[in-house]
Amino acid sequence: MALVAMEKPRRNRYPVDAPTYPQQSAEPAEMIERRTIAAVSVALVRGETVLLVKRALEPSRGLYAFPGGRVEAGETSEEAARRELLEETGMIAAALTPLREYLIDTQVDGEEITYRLEVFTGEAASGEPACASDAEEACFYTLAEMEKLPLTDSILDVSRELLGGSN
Repeated sequence: MALVAMEKPRRNRYPVDAPTYPQQSAEPAEMIERRTIAAVSVALVRGETVLLVKRALEPSRGLYAFPGGRVEAGETSEEAARRELLEETGMIAAALTPLREYLIDTQVDGEEITYRLEVFTGEAASGEPACASDAEEACFYTLAEMEKLPLTDSILDVSRELLGGSN
């Protein structure tokens, strides 16, 4: 699998041209133990649109995102992507291709977690999306429509890349 990009948000980020940096403690930095969870999402394309769901549950409740979720025991990433797509939207992809992988640091119920999110892309085989599972809405959107929606991180950038829009 070829990875196009790895992104990991930093908790402490300082611009290169900052005039001063925070004082460093003489004590060793506190190490945060994180559990890593494998997750997938699917950027399903139909013509000049991409399928998005409005999340009904945390994480990202109320935000629009690609359909997706956790990889279950015994599943490959692609199997999980196909399952999540079907569960959340009733849609089936013709072929799926790995596009990107992200590391997402977050907190769930006070626990530090890193999601290792693999984003797949593919063309919609047929049919219309119907929201199900943990999705409030499921619909294909153009870039112009997406720009007006509350989106999770990187959705617009990935969609622009897939649809050939400008950044």
